[in-house]
Amino acid sequence: MKSYTTFFIILILFISCSIDNPKNYQSENLKIIGVSEHVWQHISYLDTEQFGKVACNGMLVIDDGEAILIDTPTGKENTTELYQWLQENDIELKAVIPTHFHKDCLGGLDYLHSKGIESYGSYLTILSASKKHITPPQNAFKDSLTLMVDDHEVEFKYLGKGHTNDNIVAYVPSDKILFGGCLVKSLNAGKGNLEDADTLAWPITLAKVKDTYPTVKKVIPGHGAIGDTKLLDYTIELFSK
Repeated sequence: MKSYTTFFIILILFISCSIDNPKNYQSENLKIIGVSEHVWQHISYLDTEQFGKVACNGMLVIDDGEAILIDTPTGKENTTELYQWLQENDIELKAVIPTHFHKDCLGGLDYLHSKGIESYGSYLTILSASKKHITPPQNAFKDSLTLMVDDHEVEFKYLGKGHTNDNIVAYVPSDKILFGGCLVKSLNAGKGNLEDADTLAWPITLAKVKDTYPTVKKVIPGHGAIGDTKLLDYTIELFSK
């Protein structure tokens, strides 16, 4: 009898892990990679005149069949792939939050709206996107927003200008992971696209990020490899020169 009980316990645990931890995904246009128990990194690509083909990071927070998306992939095709991956894993996308108004953050927003997905953004992101005749997020917040994925908080904060006037960061306290987006550079990266940047405010804003989230373990930049708080220090130094 004990052997049957043990078997069913193992089976239940296996099924639970299968639900909570979908397999990584890779295609020509999209990668989805597990970072922690509840956080996934998605990588899509943007063709640019100045920098060529650029890999762009975003984040998914997933738990108990629910997800929120931080930054869409760069366009409709790869956003469709991501949405289908979620559906294939029986995960409901509850919301999408672009961290600023550039295409590498909201290039797939139209597609997700067509699927009935709620979108949220800083009021500055909504204003900036609207001025550029880009589809903006539907719901505005000013300085901060907290959304839940099952019982896990995801915090969004606007702490100042940097890469753009509207860039926000996202933090998952349970996993101690910060999504810095394009406000944060990967180690040894250059300054990148400065078309809409405030380079004087940039290091000041990142110092506020460090003060606001002192327990961060992992940092996801807008482009390049994941790191730790050294990415914040590197970016501060880069724009303090």
